[in-house]
Amino acid sequence: MFRLMLESGCVKLLSSDISWWQLTALPLHYETQPLPTWIAWYAHQLPAGFQKFSTLLVLLIEIAGPGLIFAGRKARLIAAGIFAALQVLILLTGNYTFFNWLTILLCLPLLDDRFLTRRPSFAGIGRRWSRSIILPLGVLTGVVTMVGLLGPLGIRQQWSRSFLDAYALVQPMRSFNTYGLFSVMTRTRPEIIIEGSADGKTWLPYEFKYKPGDLKQRPAFVAPFQPRLDWQMWFAALGTPPQNPWFVNLMVRLLQNSPPTVALLRHDPFPMGPPKFIRAQLYEYHFTDAAMRHATGQWWRREYLGPYLPELSVRGN
Repeated sequence: MFRLMLESGCVKLLSSDISWWQLTALPLHYETQPLPTWIAWYAHQLPAGFQKFSTLLVLLIEIAGPGLIFAGRKARLIAAGIFAALQVLILLTGNYTFFNWLTILLCLPLLDDRFLTRRPSFAGIGRRWSRSIILPLGVLTGVVTMVGLLGPLGIRQQWSRSFLDAYALVQPMRSFNTYGLFSVMTRTRPEIIIEGSADGKTWLPYEFKYKPGDLKQRPAFVAPFQPRLDWQMWFAALGTPPQNPWFVNLMVRLLQNSPPTVALLRHDPFPMGPPKFIRAQLYEYHFTDAAMRHATGQWWRREYLGPYLPELSVRGN
């Protein structure tokens, strides 16, 4: 828990993203994260002063908070509380599958029997691990962990080859790897809109179940479910079709009216048969403000950026 929180805070300030130093990162995060919830829209509307205070509070929790773990019982309980509260706020504004719940689970070892049962602790009774096992294991864990910990903290070391080999050996255990949560904010939100046409003139959009598309579709709570396609569409929009060959395959499957593929979508504009043509357009999405949402019912507004993938058709159409 110490490493997770400390590294998460340090990588933010050590990254190239100036928004963390300017305390403007959270408004960007609410709007541009892969799958925001409807609460993120409300969080994005908060005053600029409160947004800066919230960003500062996140950095303090992640950088100063871990020190409380080793500052006595009361401080350790406070650490568990603020860490869990931060994760609850993250899961309320974004869909990150099991991540937030697993991090809250890591807070449990910070609590003792007296807190959990409201009775005197009986930790001294019963079988305990031998120090001959705990100390060597603790030293090994601490030393190997340094490889992953010092890098995000900006401390460069020359490690021996044998030491790096040992680190590579334990990395798959996922207890020695590095953490770098939200170190760089995505400043814009490009979205891919797939459209099909029966005649090459009238184009109808395919609507996804969870990712933004329809401007009036309210952002949903999805976690702990992981809508893999909707999630990957966020990454595809940040790149190009050659960098995402699976996306071209998706377009081909829609041209073929593949039932498993169409089932991944919220709305198929061609229920009677596949379209003859298909294309992908790129838009930049933004949250609406309160006045625009009240007037139009839209959660999003968008600006056309250009084609993402040119018009395709099945050979022979």
